[in-house]
Amino acid sequence: MAGHSKWKNIAHKKEKTDAQRAKIFTKLSREIIVAVRDGGPDPSANSRLKDCIAKARQNNVPNDNIKRVIERAAGGSAGVNYESITYEGYGPGGTAVIVETMTENRNRTAGEMRHYFDKFGGNLGPAGCVSWSFDRKGVFAVSAEGADEDSLMMLALDAGASDFAAEDGVFEILTDPEAFEAVRDALEGAGIVTLSSDIEMLPQNWVKLTDEESIKKMHRLLESLDDNDDVQSVFHNWEEG
Repeated sequence: MAGHSKWKNIAHKKEKTDAQRAKIFTKLSREIIVAVRDGGPDPSANSRLKDCIAKARQNNVPNDNIKRVIERAAGGSAGVNYESITYEGYGPGGTAVIVETMTENRNRTAGEMRHYFDKFGGNLGPAGCVSWSFDRKGVFAVSAEGADEDSLMMLALDAGASDFAAEDGVFEILTDPEAFEAVRDALEGAGIVTLSSDIEMLPQNWVKLTDEESIKKMHRLLESLDDNDDVQSVFHNWEEG
């Protein structure tokens, strides 16, 4: 599998989160609020909230901050009702782009998404226009430093992982979404710290852009989407480099 490409995208996201921690915390807070609203404030009984907490910790959000958001959401004082909306479209050079958002104003968000795609050489499409070419998978990245590859692979596969690869000093573990929680719990139980863990939309095929203008526009499209407070995740099939 093309583990190197997926890890490049994950590493790029991590660099962005480190540089924009406050913005990332705002986005993670929305996820936590919705998770609490839908499943309650107890992470042991709410797997979605448990995933949100794990993601927040991976992004160095202090436990006190996480606790405060959960308490506010549980007490009904979060103040805003967010809804999840996914947008799909084509970026420069025919690249496929999926944008997951969480917003309290769907008209504003839809207008902004359309503006970004139009401005940077793409176009927003109808639901399903590109998602058919992606697979929804749980993706874990573990540093190879100090880890035993055989033991980690067996642990992951025994817990329900569907694939395992080593690339550029990183072990990448893939799961079906249904097995994500079991694999995460197995890794946590073994004391294994992940560099990242999330449900991702992985492209079945990757696209390389050779036109400098298209590459420039793709960078600007992704940066604009990342900087938007309503955008939670961006998935695409552009293979950088």
